[in-house]
Amino acid sequence: MRPPISTIRTRPSVVEDVCWRCTQLQLARLANSRLQPLRSGARRFFARSSSLPPRKSVASDYFVSNPSQNVRGLQTSGSPASPGGQASQAAPLNADATPDPATTLPHSNDGLLPHRRRQAARRNAAIAQQLAAGSSGAGSPAPTDTTHLPPDASSLLAAAAAQHPADSLRRKLSALLSLSKPRLTVLVVLSAMVPYALYPVPAFLSPTALVDAAPSLSPLTLLFLTTGTTLCSAAANALNMLYEPDTDSKMSRTRTRPLVRKLLTTRAAVLFAIGCSITGSVALYFGVNPTVSFLGALNIALYAGAYTPLKRISAVNTWVGAVVGGIPPLMGWAAAAGESATADGGWRELLFAVDGSSFGGWLFAGLLFAWQFPHFMPLSWGIREEYKAAGLRMLCWVNPARNARVALRYSLAFIPLCVGLCAVGVTEWSFAVTSLPVNLWLVREAVKFWRHEGHKGSARSLFWASVWHLPVVMVFALAQKKGMWQRVWRSVTGEPVMDEDDEGEWEDED
Repeated sequence: MRPPISTIRTRPSVVEDVCWRCTQLQLARLANSRLQPLRSGARRFFARSSSLPPRKSVASDYFVSNPSQNVRGLQTSGSPASPGGQASQAAPLNADATPDPATTLPHSNDGLLPHRRRQAARRNAAIAQQLAAGSSGAGSPAPTDTTHLPPDASSLLAAAAAQHPADSLRRKLSALLSLSKPRLTVLVVLSAMVPYALYPVPAFLSPTALVDAAPSLSPLTLLFLTTGTTLCSAAANALNMLYEPDTDSKMSRTRTRPLVRKLLTTRAAVLFAIGCSITGSVALYFGVNPTVSFLGALNIALYAGAYTPLKRISAVNTWVGAVVGGIPPLMGWAAAAGESATADGGWRELLFAVDGSSFGGWLFAGLLFAWQFPHFMPLSWGIREEYKAAGLRMLCWVNPARNARVALRYSLAFIPLCVGLCAVGVTEWSFAVTSLPVNLWLVREAVKFWRHEGHKGSARSLFWASVWHLPVVMVFALAQKKGMWQRVWRSVTGEPVMDEDDEGEWEDED
């Protein structure tokens, strides 16, 4: 009687590297080889007649991407036949052994199937990139699996700058732009613009707004806000790169930044950081208000003076960096509040209003603060060994279990934060319903990340979920601003807009 399939022990890497059809054939051969020999000749005759039909021949190139498969009667491409006429057997591959990148590159992909050729091309590109990085950074640790991480914008700009002549203007501009970390700067500016646009200006609800020239959100103020925030973010990022070029040179994602590759002098980087910080603070002071200018300068000080040095000392640096990420929404909210301020327009009125109108800004700050953890925790987990080798104390390698718990904990905070935006009158209550599926999606990926502690692709899934989560939530909030669609409907239909005094007069007449 044939033993159950579950009791058959196969060689390592056989089932993982071969398609299901070939796995069935291999398991059948192993099962037949373990059958007890039948005693009678009749039983042998019927056993042979009931055995599997003759195996059809398979193209020799079919197993070229499965080096661990040992197939009888098949000769893989590039393996010479033995003198006896039989195909040479491939030695079993040790699953724990690390293949040499120089020997794993296939010489030709002409005989492969289309999807096999695409896979081989991706593997060759990754191996070539690792070899190039290893040759440029001698003595640095081998990079971990970072294929799921997006390329660093600063590194891409630095690589583009290196292609130009040393004295060219394009080389210098590209290198200076790479100091600002463009993608991070764009995210910071957007996180300041959305609260500015969502601020509930009372003048918008008044029917005499155009007649009385009531205050409203100014495009000029928005221009100064975006310009000043961009410059402050660029200054903070430049100071960050000035502080840690030695650790950047030890990590695969940052070893090609401009200061590591000597595309800029330290003096030029310092002048760029100081110029951006002064210009940005002055633009926010005179173009927006002093409160926003103070918040911009505080963000530079926290990022460059607290977060960056703490990375070598304690894992608390992640929480300090999250505070830095939560300040730009407060800047946008304070900028809009200053446009409709009725008193002196000081920091108490803009950030701690007695009537509770500043709650929306703090909720947006909390949303960006909480978002940093489900975004950064899986990102850092993919390069945890590089952080450890560089001496940066990140929670991903100091305490991986807590790293996953923190990501899950702050993922759960988005649901009450979105409900709070509805409760304080920033958005309609429909925003709590439309944002719920997106928040639950992030929570689900965070639960997987917590259960597997980053393994089985859970870190990659949570990272990309966080990348899509924040812009979707922001767009939903902008599309469901409190009272926006009512005003649009009244302007389209021509219905009169009445304020509270007019409604009271109609009730008196009734």
